[in-house]
Amino acid sequence: MDSLTQIVLGAACGEVVAGKKIGNRAMIWGGIAGTIPDLDVLSQFVTDEISALAFHRGISHSLLFAFLAPALFAYLTKILYDSGLYQQKAWRISITGFWIALLAIPIISITASNGVSGLSVVSLLALALIVYALSRNYWKKELQPVQMEWKHWYLLFFVSILTHPLLDCCTSYGTQIFQPFSDARIAWDNISVADPAYTVPFMIPLIVAAFFRKNIKVRTILNWTGISLSCLYMTWTIFNKIHADRVFEASLEKENIEYKRYRVSPTILNNILWSGVAETDSAYYIGQYSLYDEAEIFAPLSRVEKNHHLIAGHEEDPDIQTLTWFSDDYYALFRNSQGIIQYNDMRFGTFDGDASSEDKFIFYFYLREENGELKASQDDMERPDLNQEMFEDFYNRIKGIKAPSPQE
Repeated sequence: MDSLTQIVLGAACGEVVAGKKIGNRAMIWGGIAGTIPDLDVLSQFVTDEISALAFHRGISHSLLFAFLAPALFAYLTKILYDSGLYQQKAWRISITGFWIALLAIPIISITASNGVSGLSVVSLLALALIVYALSRNYWKKELQPVQMEWKHWYLLFFVSILTHPLLDCCTSYGTQIFQPFSDARIAWDNISVADPAYTVPFMIPLIVAAFFRKNIKVRTILNWTGISLSCLYMTWTIFNKIHADRVFEASLEKENIEYKRYRVSPTILNNILWSGVAETDSAYYIGQYSLYDEAEIFAPLSRVEKNHHLIAGHEEDPDIQTLTWFSDDYYALFRNSQGIIQYNDMRFGTFDGDASSEDKFIFYFYLREENGELKASQDDMERPDLNQEMFEDFYNRIKGIKAPSPQE
């Protein structure tokens, strides 16, 4: 899931393991540990775009990494505190810089893609406030010593890191938790990669808990309240997933569509509106269903031709093999208005359930021939602007306002 959610989950896990021993430091180190697996995105700076795509959610998200890596992190953290290095200004600036970069990079990326918005301005102001607070407190005061055994540091890092890939498995993206023994991508499709309804109720009790001293009982109660709310919501998403699967199966049966397999997953930022894709021999059928729809049906079901013949003779090209593996073989091709082959990952469908035009698809690549091979890229794509009207339509679809009746 998104970085903020992983930080919150890691911080809550850190508090459970060591909050009574080291106070807010447990949250801080838990949040860092919860972020560590996603540092694999830095591979994009040292390798090509498609290799970085394959590397993300790979070995750093594996069970093996979750068991072995905490041993090193626990050792280094214990040295940090036993040596007194944590009191040095250089360390304080470094750790502050880490958090600033962690929070600023997504803001800058979004701003670069969509321009300056009210959200980006507010986010940058909040970041400036955090830096100011740190400069008044963390950089200047004498920090209390930390006495904690290696085994407790190991447990803190282990739990905070392990929960990261397990949470990622609940999304549609796919997580290689069995690396290096298998590159299978596990995806349970029950929650969106970003869902405020999961994150915010989880985060608020954690933030409030941080204002209480480590031995105050209410601190523990608040942290467990957030964890309990997150677990309850996750359970609810699983029931929603089971229900949406059944509705999609019934919808396909009603349309007499003989499918080989299908996938159903929630749309972005919510667990109400679900997207489904079913595969036949020559095409895919995609549709959407809201839990608020009057009729329990995915409709209309749009047909998307596979057009796999467009890459005939290039099936063994490295980029094609990687994309086919990444998309779990759920992909459709067509030549866009510029004559370029567009590779559409059908697992993510379209923003509004309509597949009538090339810019409707959420996740796609351009394929161009170079030196006898097809190369994939997203670098020069002209993404459609996400305007207020699109968000209003999306919100209305979630509410079921545009849900078709069974007769349509």
